[in-house]
Amino acid sequence: MKKKYLYITIAIVAVAFVSYRLTRSDNAKVAPPEARPGGGAMEVNAIVVKPRQFANVITLSGSIEPNEKVQIRSEVSGIVRALSFREGAAVQKGQVLFRIDDSELQAQLIQAQSSEKLAEDNENRARLLLEKEAISQQEYDVAHADYESTKAQTVLIRAQIAKTSVRAPFSGKIGLRSISEGEYLTPTTVVANLLSINPVKILFSVPEKYGSHIHVGQGLNFSVSGSDTKYHAEIYAVEPGVDATTRTISIRAVAENPGEQLFPGSFARIELSLDSKEDAVLVPTEAVIPIQNGKQVYLLKDGMARATDVEAENRTRTDVLIINGVNIGDTVLISGIMSLKDGMPVRVQVVEHN
Repeated sequence: MKKKYLYITIAIVAVAFVSYRLTRSDNAKVAPPEARPGGGAMEVNAIVVKPRQFANVITLSGSIEPNEKVQIRSEVSGIVRALSFREGAAVQKGQVLFRIDDSELQAQLIQAQSSEKLAEDNENRARLLLEKEAISQQEYDVAHADYESTKAQTVLIRAQIAKTSVRAPFSGKIGLRSISEGEYLTPTTVVANLLSINPVKILFSVPEKYGSHIHVGQGLNFSVSGSDTKYHAEIYAVEPGVDATTRTISIRAVAENPGEQLFPGSFARIELSLDSKEDAVLVPTEAVIPIQNGKQVYLLKDGMARATDVEAENRTRTDVLIINGVNIGDTVLISGIMSLKDGMPVRVQVVEHN
């Protein structure tokens, strides 16, 4: 029995000794800031605020549109006798794209021309008789009106014949056709789409709060999916009113597309610069602490970290634009932020702010 009690006592003493050693080891690892080497000052990195240029750039989503787009249709019904374009090819303004059978209209034109010639002869004879006072003015007026009517009929038939030849309204690229030669065509049928894609238009919208920063002639950069290339465009039109549903303003810009690498309907990621400041106060994002009523940074004052409320206006991926609370020449702490307290002594190593 005595040996049993002895073993239990030895085990309890061993456990107590191990616990004491572990507790002492943990306390040695986690030393409070005031127990750290160097007089109790915490070592942190900081930057000295210098005036920097800041461009207020917003990122928006937009779409690419053709400069001009039209659905090619026929104004008259009839059989397609000739297709004069190749799908996906470039066409020139005024080029004949297809022809509708006009044989019936040509016959009507011959008949109208004959009636016009006869009416012209009657009008000439009536004029001579009127000069000799052989007929009254009224009889001559009837002959003249008949002549003018037949002339108008001839012009009308010629106009109908002209509509049987469908021409390109502008230069561009024509799409895929939906008809074949010999098909009966009506004005409701879309034959193909014709697009002008150099230049192209960029359509996008901005929130109404930025409306005062937008003006015609303003430049912007954009990119498209699947490419790292940056393209440049220039705003040429701004909607004069705000959309009541989305509270945005519609804007259109134009971009050159000589290589036709930009396709209408594509998504465009737009970077629009609203304004620029030459002496902006910028601090790294990691230096700014969100608090309940705003934002805070730590400034170096008399060897201590001082919590200072700031007002931020905008930010980029790496920096925050400060408009109140930090001045040029202030030293802003940028590391160990979560461990700092107001009034804590610090030792600062100044680093470059790029």
